[in-house]
Amino acid sequence: MPKPFEISLEYLRDHLDEMVEATFADLESQFLVLPKGPNFVEYHDFQAAYEVLKRHTSAFRSLTESAIWTSLREDSLCFLVLRAVLGMTPPEWADLAHSERGVEVPQGAARSLDSRCRSNHTYFARLSRPRNATTLERVDALISVAVQYIGQGIPAGAEDTVYRLDKVDTGEGLTSLQHVAAQHVPYAMLLYERYLGRPFASHRDSVSELVGDVMESAIEQRLSRADITFRKTGRAERVPGYDQAPDFFIPDEFSPTVVLEAKITGDDGTARDKVTRILHLTEMRDERVRKGLAKFEVVACIDGRGFGLRREDMRRMLLGTEGKVFTLATLDQLIPHTRLRDFLPANPSEPQA
Repeated sequence: MPKPFEISLEYLRDHLDEMVEATFADLESQFLVLPKGPNFVEYHDFQAAYEVLKRHTSAFRSLTESAIWTSLREDSLCFLVLRAVLGMTPPEWADLAHSERGVEVPQGAARSLDSRCRSNHTYFARLSRPRNATTLERVDALISVAVQYIGQGIPAGAEDTVYRLDKVDTGEGLTSLQHVAAQHVPYAMLLYERYLGRPFASHRDSVSELVGDVMESAIEQRLSRADITFRKTGRAERVPGYDQAPDFFIPDEFSPTVVLEAKITGDDGTARDKVTRILHLTEMRDERVRKGLAKFEVVACIDGRGFGLRREDMRRMLLGTEGKVFTLATLDQLIPHTRLRDFLPANPSEPQA
């Protein structure tokens, strides 16, 4: 079966449902594979930090602020271990420190602390007063509130609520933590808490931009390799004449021949938003033609199961782009089957697939 970008507009209109199926068949689910990113923490490093924290707190029998600080100065990853015991995201932990200790910890600062201790195991050992007074005040508040909540156990509450610290390692305060540190945790309990907490959620959130950049990076690589002039726009960049700037202009935004949108998503809502942006560009294209201006080609490079959940959206996108819809599986056909081929130099630096 031919691909939508290989056929005429008339054929596309007559065989639209077949072309929708052909595009759906090329979509890949991206959620099974995540990029590690620059600060990914391997298990052996996390486990080593856990042992540091365990040693300095006497197997959690003495979970004090001073013992935690001693651990952090030896290995900054102990900060992640402590947060994992608490069972909260960086912004949640920061909010708890603010409400309980009155210390303002902005969400960006909380995430930055998490990132810095991942990238530099000696980060906390290098902090000193007064140069890092604000950071140290924030970390003091975070540690203090963690010690309080990990140690107190589950308070009395309504039966129809779930308390966040009702976990196998914190349900009864330090008694629970000491027990799981000394004994094998029941596998069913581990699975249950994983079910409640979503596997890899924190890492998935931390690399969400990298996941989104996979398609853009693949496009940029192909354009650069072919010596094609292009302009890649920044996130939320404002470009005169465009409500929302497309991801790529070829050759530039002042005289575009091709405008290109790129997205990988497993979420149908995000996919719908991207389709809306693509269709808006096709409306701008048609308006330019009505005004007697040069027509630009609208190209969509998409992937992920989110785009496979709305058949009508795919129909509209195929018609609007006149079949110029590509996935990671067909991205090598991007240049030869769009007006990008008009920008190939006479002797490209590398042959195109």
